[in-house]
Amino acid sequence: MNEDSSIVRSDDSTFVEMLHQDQNLNLALAITPGRIAYLESASADNEPLTPAIASRLRLAFTQGWAHGLLQLGSGELSTHLPPSLAFGRDIAHLFMVRLCAVPDLESQWQALNFPTPSEELKQRLDTAPPMTGAEYLDLDCLLSWWTELVTAASAEITAAGGDVQKWLQTKAPAWNLVGRVYFHLAENKSDTDTPFAFLATYTHRISVHTARVQHLPLIRALKEYASATNRDALLKLLLPIHKAAQESSLVKELMDSGAIHHQLNWTPREAYHFLKDIPRFEAAGILVRIPDWWKPKSPPRPQITVNIGKGAASAMGLGALLDFSVELTLEGETLTAAEWRQILANTDGLALIKGRWVEVDRDRLQEALHHWQQVQRSVGDGISFLEGMRLLAGATLDGDKTALTTSSADWSQIIAGDWLRDALGHLRNPAGTLDMVPDEDFTAQLRPYQRVGVEWLWWLTKLRLGGCLADDMGLGKTIQLIALLVQLKRHGESGPHLLVVPASLIANWQGEIRRFAPRLTTFIAHPSEIATKDLIAWPQESLDSVDLIITSYGTLSRLPWMTKRVWSLVVLDEAQAIKNPGAQQTRTVKALRSRTRLALTGTPVENRLGDLWSLFDFICPGLLGSFKTFGRFAKHLAEEPQQSYAPLRNLVRPYILRRLKTDKQIISDLPDKTEVKAWCGLSKTQAVLYQQAIDELEHTLVTVEGIERRGVVLAYLLRFKQICNHPSQWLGDGGYAALESGKFARLSEIAESIAARQEKVLVFTQFKEMTEPLNCFLETVFGRPGLVLHGSTAVKQRKVLVDAFQQELGPPFFVLSIKAGGTGLTLTAASHVIHFDRWWNPAVENQATDRAYRIGQHRNVLVHKFVCRGTVEEKIDALIESKLGLSQALMEGGSELLLTEMSDRELLQLVALDIHSAAGDLREADGA
Repeated sequence: MNEDSSIVRSDDSTFVEMLHQDQNLNLALAITPGRIAYLESASADNEPLTPAIASRLRLAFTQGWAHGLLQLGSGELSTHLPPSLAFGRDIAHLFMVRLCAVPDLESQWQALNFPTPSEELKQRLDTAPPMTGAEYLDLDCLLSWWTELVTAASAEITAAGGDVQKWLQTKAPAWNLVGRVYFHLAENKSDTDTPFAFLATYTHRISVHTARVQHLPLIRALKEYASATNRDALLKLLLPIHKAAQESSLVKELMDSGAIHHQLNWTPREAYHFLKDIPRFEAAGILVRIPDWWKPKSPPRPQITVNIGKGAASAMGLGALLDFSVELTLEGETLTAAEWRQILANTDGLALIKGRWVEVDRDRLQEALHHWQQVQRSVGDGISFLEGMRLLAGATLDGDKTALTTSSADWSQIIAGDWLRDALGHLRNPAGTLDMVPDEDFTAQLRPYQRVGVEWLWWLTKLRLGGCLADDMGLGKTIQLIALLVQLKRHGESGPHLLVVPASLIANWQGEIRRFAPRLTTFIAHPSEIATKDLIAWPQESLDSVDLIITSYGTLSRLPWMTKRVWSLVVLDEAQAIKNPGAQQTRTVKALRSRTRLALTGTPVENRLGDLWSLFDFICPGLLGSFKTFGRFAKHLAEEPQQSYAPLRNLVRPYILRRLKTDKQIISDLPDKTEVKAWCGLSKTQAVLYQQAIDELEHTLVTVEGIERRGVVLAYLLRFKQICNHPSQWLGDGGYAALESGKFARLSEIAESIAARQEKVLVFTQFKEMTEPLNCFLETVFGRPGLVLHGSTAVKQRKVLVDAFQQELGPPFFVLSIKAGGTGLTLTAASHVIHFDRWWNPAVENQATDRAYRIGQHRNVLVHKFVCRGTVEEKIDALIESKLGLSQALMEGGSELLLTEMSDRELLQLVALDIHSAAGDLREADGA
């Protein structure tokens, strides 16, 4: 295996030690952003493995992640596994089947070259269960897994001395000699009574002339292995057939009669028996060749076709009714009454209908037809939109009147009619539905993918459906929502609309709206702008002319009028805030009434079922049923033999738009580095200490001058920075309670989102004493230890730390002092950089950022610059941005030195505290 891609290696002592120390039996498969599979400790509600199984898997994964997959797919065939591990087993099992089918594998294993089953891998994508990193699971991911499985298999065979059969036997006895015996079924069109022919063969050798495998009838094996010395070889060759005979009455009969050694002519009934037993043959290690019209998982058959939404819905939105019709079809063609009678007149099994062989089961067909005719009579004017969408996805919930028995479900299909197909088509491909040329209403130039996002949101609002824009952090969800609001205003969709955001993001939204949509009128319903008691009594009629009202999650619960009025549109930013369905905050948000509901989040939404349900209970109430109903539905999916989550994925897919920074169509359209401001508030303690420092500075300035004054000013600027970071940094009490710092609160929000996507982050601070508190705090957010580097870190240790961080499964965060870590290091594993406190020198900050953004970086880097609102940090940041008296050259000379030359009045104005901006979050938390 390529060492660079082998993330978990046997020589990776740290990771091996971690695995051996972890005795948790609740294991799951997860995927990194680099598309690497790994074991993670799952939640306690995950079904635990036995100690023996857990130990086997841990040992295999320490050899390399592809070796772990091989263990799943070859050695855990009969093991009951949780859904994520079962998915990995399914992929690896497919690999083993294809590997063992390689002709003359004993001589070909050193240069394995067999077709990758791309279509089969693609089909498995929709069956994937919710799992950590599921957003990175795509066809490219599975193709890379396949390549690594080839490398791992070659390495394991080499370790077995090149003895392929010995290696297969170490995996599981079932793999011994798999792929030597073939069952063939072909059409014999010249014989109407026995229109099928059967023949059993074995692979003999590869022709030196054609380089093709030679198949010989099985009877030839009796002659080839006739001598006593070859008897063991013959028994091994026939072993798969004996295994198949234990499960298949057809093979047992052929074995007992000796007919298996001869070519046989079969009736349709006999051929059908053979086709239905194919899974048993393959499980025993026999390869099967059959006519291409037979698909074991979806054989051709007449079906009852239910058509939903042919005509336009009676209304728009989740309450719409869709028309409902039933007809008989064969592969999309409507059957006549005469053809239907012909089908019912045939015996069960295979029947020749309209010139093609199809499967027929009269009882199940009749059962399905009777059911859907009853449903058609019961729905009357139409079926509800929610139930119709569940039907299309194959996700029937408890209580749905359309529920069909499992035995006859395969004999019917549900399709979207013309109108519904067109509506859903616009959600899948909304491009071209809007004209968005920059003008005085909207000044931004949207990137192509952002334009698609706006058009998708627009189409959702037209249909009165809810949706979730789940683009990666840094892809511009804010600008897409602002563009939508401008379009709604242009097209007469009157407000006010309501936007609910974390309090720390209100300033971001204000700034973006002022910059890109200056004609949108906004009202900030938050204590940072208006006292809570005034907001509670705010006259409602004054809001009717406002385009957008912005409030925070905390404020919402204290303003009863917000849940009483009916909004045109309600949008949640950072919608993961409602992932806990039992929280009071979540219940308040879901009590909001509106025609359309949208959610914005950069956190994966399909990876955890509980989070997914809570989100959809807001954007599309009722689609996933009640929490208990959804729980039963999810449990049923997990208990299905194939453990396919396709119905759930199909059901939620139309309402989620997620683009990743790693998407090939996205990454070429992005700047390599994006810088954003992360606005932070102050806690009560911070505000008090800050104001106290201002008062002391004002008193001291009267008594000092010259060099002494410069020293005092520099000391107080340092003090203001320390207070903005955390009160404990200034007080020196060592406490560092997270709730005492607005920056820690903002850091938690950003880090949680980064952790959810398994990305990595560099956190820079100019203070050595802040590195350890930040490290301890971030460890609680990520649930894993990180790394720290500062001036006291030994030079030799620095390379060790860098190498560890650069590993795919290495520590998720790295806290660095900007002096020690701001130059000379290559840390391209990080896709985020956080400047926790500002150096007030762009050149120094850019050098630090370039630890991640440099040659070798294949990701887009998002830079978060922390700024405390209403403090000296905000004012100096504004000066830097505007270049007013602070050019690049001056800044490189040191902004603090320049600030010491200000007059007392200018200096006090600079450091003055805007309590409304700085402590708005505080008053919200206190209920002021």
